[in-house]
Parts: sequence; structure tokens; C-alpha cells
Amino acid sequence: MDPTDIARWQFAITTVYHFLFVPITIGLSAIIAGYEITWLRTRNPQWLRLTKFFGKLFLINFAIGVVTGIVQEFQFGMNWSDYSRFVGDVFGAPLAVEGLLAFFLESTFLGLWIFGWDRLPEKIHAACIALVHVGTLFSAYFILAANSWMQHPVGYAYNPETGRAEMNDFAAVLLNKVQLVTFPHVVLSAYMTGAAFVVGVGLWQMLRKAPSEDRALYRKAVRTGAAIVIVSGIGVVISGDVQGKIMTEVQPMKMAAAEGLYEDEAPADFSLFQLGTLDGTEETFSVKVPGLLSLLATGTSNGEVEGINPLREKYIETYGQDPGAKYYSPGDYTPVIPLTYWTFRLMMGLGLVATVLAAWILWATRQDRTPQGRLVLWAAIALPFLPLLANAFGWIFTEVGRQPWAVFGLMTTEQAVSPGVSAAEVLTSLIVLTAVYGVLAVVEVRLLLTYIAKGAEPLVDDGPDAGAGDDRPLAFAY
Repeated sequence: MDPTDIARWQFAITTVYHFLFVPITIGLSAIIAGYEITWLRTRNPQWLRLTKFFGKLFLINFAIGVVTGIVQEFQFGMNWSDYSRFVGDVFGAPLAVEGLLAFFLESTFLGLWIFGWDRLPEKIHAACIALVHVGTLFSAYFILAANSWMQHPVGYAYNPETGRAEMNDFAAVLLNKVQLVTFPHVVLSAYMTGAAFVVGVGLWQMLRKAPSEDRALYRKAVRTGAAIVIVSGIGVVISGDVQGKIMTEVQPMKMAAAEGLYEDEAPADFSLFQLGTLDGTEETFSVKVPGLLSLLATGTSNGEVEGINPLREKYIETYGQDPGAKYYSPGDYTPVIPLTYWTFRLMMGLGLVATVLAAWILWATRQDRTPQGRLVLWAAIALPFLPLLANAFGWIFTEVGRQPWAVFGLMTTEQAVSPGVSAAEVLTSLIVLTAVYGVLAVVEVRLLLTYIAKGAEPLVDDGPDAGAGDDRPLAFAY
């Protein structure tokens, strides 16, 4: 067993698992803030009920997300100490700001929102959940800035005496061209994911033959959520198109691997489906759209896209023989082609299906209609998972497509691993963390299903003095 392989598996499992909660947190916080602000403006109690109902589901997701996110920080020190030593002066800055600014903003105002019902003025209370959402955006921005630096290092200088990359321009790190296209793409994907969750929950409640008043309540959730899925889905396509062109500019090998393009082509076709040889060195069958890859990569239908083989030779000439090449096929500086190829398509395909499904649901619920049938039930179950999985596949593509680099052009993954940690130690932590995460998954799903089944609780007016000086539990029931 090689410690590098096990460390990579551990980071992949824990990071993908953690990111299942992140987009739901970002998307739901925005939607809940919108519901509460709408209630303040309309005084329609249905919006308040939706605020409290989805607020409970948001808190469950937020709590599990925080717990699973803590592990990510510790992995850098345990499994990737050489990486931490090399990039700490750069990578640590945005992560520190994220912890000191963004997370404290989220946690402080989330606490005020949870315990502030009937205690804070209504507008201030609504502002609290809005600031929670702002905090999630700040958190996403600074974390993505750190990741974008790994994709396209800027704002640093290499110190040969210390053997470290040292930051000399924080603004350049925050305004990295990769960051400026990645942030809107990720946030729009999060809005899409949170909204799909709302649609799925609301549609399932409608199908339970709830009372007419509650059906109207859940219809509001379904239709607002479906509209957000459609709008954000369009935004994801536009931002993804821009991101693809930037990716081609700074990481041409990733785009070539995403298509399985082995030689330079102009124009380059986009394959909807492709099979290759077992060693991954060439294609054997494909179904292609002419010129589409050139359009995605260069903005013109006849632009030239560099292929895997010439890029590999260029990288060997520039950087020398890759010390981590034994982990990748078909050779030096090449990611795992099948994984990169299919995650790229699953990311796009699942997102497209989610958008189309949301449009169908929006049409099916027009004019106070309540759709029925097994197909609608399956749509309610499937829709929340489609953008969630698209997000996961998108991150797998982003990180796998960068391989064998941990920091593109500066440090390979094999060079980044901790030299003093044995395979047995990494394997032990992998097994323990995977088991703990499995337990947390059961807890998360059980809590969500329990509170979804309860539905939106009716509003209870205990009178103006009901909350004064008593010891009511400040808990999930608010």
C-alpha cells in the first residue's frame, strides 16, 4: 500500500462528502431569507410557515456540514504536510480570513436568528438570516480563492532559501482569473441545489393529499423553487461556458482530458459518448457534435484545441520527467482520462436534466393545479439529487483533471504528501473517518425525513406576553 494513494482516497471521500452539504447550505439560506422578507412585506402567514419549516431543515444540514468541514483542515497537517509547508504562506491567508470573517459572521447571526424569534424586531430578525447567507458567500469566496490558486498560482514568489511559495500580492490571489469565473459558477450551482431541495420537499408534501390550505402553501415552495432552479441553471450554463475558456487557457490538459482529445484538432468535435482502448491512449468509438469543443474551449467553432499527446510532450520539456507519473495513465502529466471524461459529462448532463425537470414541474403546477401520478412522485424524489450529484461530479472533475499536480506547475501530488506518515496510519484514519461519516449520514437522513414528514407546523399565537420571562426551550420549535 502506498500512503499517497490512501491519502488521496481519504481526501476525496471526506471532501466530496462535505461538499454535499455546502451547496444546500448556501442555497437554502438565500431561499429562507427570501421567504422571511416576503412575509414581512405581504404579512401572508404561509411565507412565515415556509420560513420556519425550511429553517429547521437548513439547521440540520448546516450542523452536519460544519462537523464534516472541520476534518478538511486537519488533513493538510496530517497527510499533506509537505504541501502545507510549501503553500502555507499563500494558502493559509484566504482560509484564515474565511474562518475569522465568514464563519464568525455565519455562526453569530445564525445564533441570533435561531434564538431571536419573538425577541428581536422582525426586520432585524430577517436581516440576521440574510447576513447568514452573506456569510456563506464570503466563506465560499475565500475557500474558492485558495482552490483557484492551486489551479492557477498567482501573486506569489518562490523563496529558494526556504523552499516555499510566499505571497506578495493578496489582491492578485483574491482576484485570480480562475476565481472570478469559479465563484459565480459554484454559487449559482448552490442556488440550483438548494432550490431543487425545496421543490422536491414541497412536491412530495403536495402529493400526500395535505389539506387545501397546506397544498397552497407547498405550491408556493414548489413554484418559487422551480423558478430559481431554472434561472440559476441558465446562469450555471453561462458561467460554465466562460469557465471552460479560462480553463483551456490556464490548464489545457484538463480540457483535453475532459474530451479525451489525444491530438491537436481544429475544429475540435465534442463527443457525447466515447470508448477508448484499455490503456487509455486512443479512442475506439465515439458519437460527436462537430465543432462544439472548439466553441466551448475557444469561443469559435473552428478554433484549435491542443491534444493530450502534444501537451504531455510540452510539459515534459517544460517541467522535466514527472515524479508522480506512475499514478496516472497514459503517462507523464496526464490525469485519469476515463474519470475526467465521464465526470465532466455527468456534471453537465445531470444539471441539464434538473433544469428541464424543474421547468416541467413549474408548468404542471400552473393555475393552482396539483400534478398526480407515479412520475411526479419520482420527480419529487429525484430532483434534489440531480444538482447535488452534478456538484459532486463537478468537483471531482476539477480536482482529478488537475492531476498529477497538487499546485499546477509547482508541486505534484506525490511531492505534497507527508513523508513521515505510514500507510497504516493513513489507512486507519481513512477507515475511522469513513465510518464516522457513515454514521453522520444516517443521522442526517433520519432527521431530515422526520422533520419533512411533520411538514410545516401551523402558527400558534400565544399572546404578546407569552415569551416574557419564561423558560421555554429555545430549540427547533423556535
